[in-house]
Amino acid sequence: MTLKPATALAHPNIAFIKYWGNRDNDLRLPSNSSISMNLDGLFTRTTVTFSASFKTDSLRIGKKSIPGSGLGRVNDILDLVRELAGISEPAEVVSENNFPSSAGVASSAAAFAALALAASHAAGVTLTEHELSRLARRGSGSACRSIPGGFVEWHAGIEEADSFATSIAPPEHWDLVDCVAIVSAVRKKTGSTEGHAVAATSPLQAARVADAPRRLDLVRQAVLERDFDTLATVAELDSDMMHAIMMTSNPGLFYWQPASITIMESVRDWRASGIPVFYTVDAGPNIHVICPQQQAQSVERRVRELPGVNDVLVANSGGPAQIVS
Repeated sequence: MTLKPATALAHPNIAFIKYWGNRDNDLRLPSNSSISMNLDGLFTRTTVTFSASFKTDSLRIGKKSIPGSGLGRVNDILDLVRELAGISEPAEVVSENNFPSSAGVASSAAAFAALALAASHAAGVTLTEHELSRLARRGSGSACRSIPGGFVEWHAGIEEADSFATSIAPPEHWDLVDCVAIVSAVRKKTGSTEGHAVAATSPLQAARVADAPRRLDLVRQAVLERDFDTLATVAELDSDMMHAIMMTSNPGLFYWQPASITIMESVRDWRASGIPVFYTVDAGPNIHVICPQQQAQSVERRVRELPGVNDVLVANSGGPAQIVS
């Protein structure tokens, strides 16, 4: 078999119904299904090269070599790919983002989606979208949602084989825009993997998971019917519920900063005044402000004027992970 380098590009995603907590931490099988939107214009680009000339696996993100646990998670994916391909060569992984890493903008989702696709191609393995989604999930749960394009549902499944993501609508189905308010680009102290592991210690988690099917049905229908009001109401509720779990876990996780709260309060005021807009927040201080394309320029300007906002990243609905030259 001739092994050739492969480069893949994948987008982060923003979840309207959140993934928080696993029923199996090793396999990253989620406690509930989730729904998200890929973010066009934001991406991770990853090149994987397998070669017998390498002594060990290596990882470089930007200009920085990554050792330790960061490399360990990549090793795990590479081992799965090597097993599928029947090869033993070490790999060099070179990756770059055009947006902040580990700050609540789903950098790990884009990273592991790109890694799964690039590594499988570099190893000469052809995988279906479902299989790629499952492979990406093993590195980062939400990465499975960055494999398909547009608006995506991650089916929690019953076992490992049926826990994967599928597209419920293509990117062009709905012209929503995410204005990501960057409050901090600093790496968060507690990563999502550690947060998922303690989710069950919150006395609120069981109620959140029990109500998830209802919220999923509402958001899925809202996406399909382009019902902004319902999406706004349920997505904000779901985001607040997830952060309530974080804050009441043991240990408690507090990702919001004062500017985060200012943005959320402002978004609710804008919506009350008639502007179609809502917020949702992943595991970090940065706030995703969602609105229709028609209002995007005005909403971006409003967000930039708020105190504590350092930058605003603007993203439409994005496509699937893909191999690039």
